[in-house]
Amino acid sequence: QVQLVESGGGSVQAGGSLRLSCAASGYTGRNYWMGWFRQAPGKEREGVAAISPGGGTTYYADSVKGRFTISQDNAKNTLYLRMSSLQPEDTAMYYCAARSFYGGEWYSGNLYPYWGQGTQVTVSS
Repeated sequence: QVQLVESGGGSVQAGGSLRLSCAASGYTGRNYWMGWFRQAPGKEREGVAAISPGGGTTYYADSVKGRFTISQDNAKNTLYLRMSSLQPEDTAMYYCAARSFYGGEWYSGNLYPYWGQGTQVTVSS
């Protein structure tokens, strides 16, 4: 059974940085597509970034391009999201997700069967 546990969220001021981590167990990370999603109160869940099993391909939402970086350490089975130049609109619960197949839109959360519990990111102005 795949298990995902996020950490690293917190409260920061606008312009600050955070690094989220997602520790995975129950699978070999090399075979899974991984993604970060977020959901703000009253808003729909949105895809933030995704990475291919080997890390050679990454995807980003337009709203975070140039500010966020997704990466993974397969030896540690850990996914990361480095967030910089954070803005109040980045405030949300952040989730990591995993899927073992390729296809469809990377930002479609319905394609990911495995999810973590989430970590809260709050950015104040």
